[in-house]
Amino acid sequence: MLISKKLRCDFIKVRKRYHLKKKKIRKVQESLGDFSPLIPDGSTVEIIKSDLPDMILVDNEPLLMFVDETPFPTLKGALKADIKSKYVVVDMGAVKFMAKGADVMSPGITEADPDIKEGDLVIIVDETHRKPLATGRSLISGAEMVENSKGKAVKTLHFIGDEIWNLEI
Repeated sequence: MLISKKLRCDFIKVRKRYHLKKKKIRKVQESLGDFSPLIPDGSTVEIIKSDLPDMILVDNEPLLMFVDETPFPTLKGALKADIKSKYVVVDMGAVKFMAKGADVMSPGITEADPDIKEGDLVIIVDETHRKPLATGRSLISGAEMVENSKGKAVKTLHFIGDEIWNLEI
C-alpha cells in the first residue's frame, strides 16, 4: 500500500502554536523587506514550532519560515508575493532537479538579482513562468552566479514536494 507524501505530513508533531503580538508582527514585517505584504493588516498571525523550521502562519497558511532566526517566505508565500529581489532564475533544464531538492549549479542560472551577496536567502524561479521552485542560501554573489560556468551557487533549503510544501494546517 502506498502512502502519499501528503499523508506523511500528518505525522509532524507541533510542539507549540501561538498568536503573535502586533509589536512582534511589525518587527517581522520590517525584516521581510519586499516580502512584507505577505502579512496584511488585520490578518491572524501565528507561529508554529515543530520538527520543521519554525513557521509563521498568516490566516492559517504557512507563508513564512524562520531560517537561522530570519523570517523568509516559504514557497507558498513566494507564490503569493511579487518577487522583485533576492531571486535566482534557472533554465528549464534545471527544473526537474530542483523538484528533487538539488542545489543550484551556476551553469543552470540565466539571471540573478545583482544585489545578492554570499549568504543571502534567495528564491529560485524558473525561466519561462517565473514560478518559485525552491528557496535557498546563496553560496556566491548574484553577479558570480551568472558569470560562473561551474560550481554550486545556491544551497537549497526548501523545495516543491518537501515536508514544508506538503504541510497542511
